[in-house]
Amino acid sequence: MNTTPFFADFDSKSQEFVLAGVIRPHSVDEIAASIFMLKEAIDDVRGVLYINVKRLVQMNNTAFQAFARVVLDTCRTRSDLRFVVVTSSVVGWTGRMFKHLSNIEPRVTVEVYDSGFYPGQSFVEDTSFIPILRTQTRMTWRHERSILSRHGMRPGIVMADICCGIGDFAMLVKKEFRPTRIVALDHSQASLAYAREVAASFSVADIEYTYGDASEMLLEDNQFDLVTCRHSLQIFNRPDVLLKELLRICKPGGRVYITNEKNSHCLGEPCSQSIQWTYNEVAKLFSHFEMDVELGPKSRRYLTDAGFEDILVESFMVTNLDGDPQDFADVIAAWENVYAGQMAVKRGDPPEFIERFRQGFRDHIFAALHPKGYAGWPIWAASGRKPS
Repeated sequence: MNTTPFFADFDSKSQEFVLAGVIRPHSVDEIAASIFMLKEAIDDVRGVLYINVKRLVQMNNTAFQAFARVVLDTCRTRSDLRFVVVTSSVVGWTGRMFKHLSNIEPRVTVEVYDSGFYPGQSFVEDTSFIPILRTQTRMTWRHERSILSRHGMRPGIVMADICCGIGDFAMLVKKEFRPTRIVALDHSQASLAYAREVAASFSVADIEYTYGDASEMLLEDNQFDLVTCRHSLQIFNRPDVLLKELLRICKPGGRVYITNEKNSHCLGEPCSQSIQWTYNEVAKLFSHFEMDVELGPKSRRYLTDAGFEDILVESFMVTNLDGDPQDFADVIAAWENVYAGQMAVKRGDPPEFIERFRQGFRDHIFAALHPKGYAGWPIWAASGRKPS
């Protein structure tokens, strides 16, 4: 958790007043400058003032009462102004505490921004997808274990696995490379619960599974030698924001490692045309929900724009020949259930489209299981070094 001193700021363009860190004054005098800043912000804005407490780790009653008094007094003197307090489920107490203000004053509302903070969240955090994730990681691990050392992985490092999902990658890394510390963070409570159960079943007690929002992490700056974030930039509608957070928590000279896909390049034989059509449509479907499963080859540009240097990019093809073809078939079946069974329906696609869409996944399964068939799933692995 972030234990740095508290931070206050006001952005006049977005009309947002930000409180972050730990605010535990013994007296109001200690936070007088921040109280004055809030009053100046109130004088500056019209309509709505947003109070962002997404990274407010701790706040004692002295501080809360001081800020609350300014807000309530303003509501009684400024009929033209209302307040929106933006909280996060990651710091659950903020919602409960600031809810008291909205109970007292109707022109104060509280929004938990990460209850739907990116358009595809409900699909990605669907618990029905959990069972297949271990199979998916097992398939990619055969490739990643041999390339990770080129991207900063080595024994004895301190690392973070952001958007860790069910935590299986962190488990494999711990066994293979033995970092001294692993923090594994995800926003899905169900996935983290599963991760902790699996870790306990293998008597692994020193992976720090942490609930958090990858775009607003309560982790200190400059603390990890390696930060990994796999198959996740592509499902956020603002991958640049996520990359800035990965850069922030990485040590100077450390590396950030990402993997992403280009779904339209999934392939198979036989039935190649049907398969290609379906995965082209997968890319369009994700785009509709503001996700980019074509991001893989764009990794170099994203890392460069985020401020990384010494960027490495490579790709690998997961195939039905890597291990048990049934594993590949099971993953494709899970994709069909989520993409055709949920996302296409949510988009409002007609039954005839969904049936053709499903057929492409079935043809891909056929290619994976055919004794002479071939099925492929391409993945791009990339990393960049944080400037010293």
